[in-house]
Amino acid sequence: MDSKIEDIVDQNLPQHMAIIMDGNGRWAKERGKLRVFGHENGVRTVKSTVKSCAKLGIKYLTLYTFSTENWNRPKLEVETLMRLLVSSLRKELATFCENNIKLNTIGNISALPNKAHEELLEVMKKTKDNTGMTLTLALSYGSREELQSAMKSIAFKVKNNIISPENIDETIINNHLYTQNLPDVDLLIRTSGEHRVSNFLLWQIAYAELYFIDVFWPDFSEHHLVEAIKNYQNRERRFGKTSEQLI
Repeated sequence: MDSKIEDIVDQNLPQHMAIIMDGNGRWAKERGKLRVFGHENGVRTVKSTVKSCAKLGIKYLTLYTFSTENWNRPKLEVETLMRLLVSSLRKELATFCENNIKLNTIGNISALPNKAHEELLEVMKKTKDNTGMTLTLALSYGSREELQSAMKSIAFKVKNNIISPENIDETIINNHLYTQNLPDVDLLIRTSGEHRVSNFLLWQIAYAELYFIDVFWPDFSEHHLVEAIKNYQNRERRFGKTSEQLI
């Protein structure tokens, strides 16, 4: 029997969940379709997953939507992804407001086409006062680029005596990352059976629980989401301590 949201206990929910939505292209290829067909069907999974997470009470959900490396994909695929981004944001604005969801983004969004950039900023503006779940889209995002940018900014401040080298700690580093307003990731899910993190939130997942599932993103359902969270709830998170120290 498929697992349902009602099967999840409220205690020990991940506060911040991140998902690498992988496998759209291979899902389409298995069906003899173009890769864009997989992306179009993946959008439906995004919608259902976001609504399920909001219903569960997940406070922060971050989706790896488009990486810095994805710009190297075929032109038609990139154009389709940007078109889907614009149309999805327009369609889901009402859903965001109905479910009290605040839209956020991380990455070099200035690299996005004007239409996508403007639509993104508009929806962020219209949802900025929502107080439920914060949905973050990682767009034109790469963690190494993020860390490089943070290091440059900190180095500049050290050079100009704004920050003392002796005072550089995790808090200062966090404050110079795209995710400065987000907590560390508790649970990272990757679909499609691949077991790697692909330059996603490298600093922020230092103590995250990793969950890999052999299901392509368009087939990822509420059942799979619930199983991932239940698996997380059954793990012991020690953060470098022993089990006895947690008692």
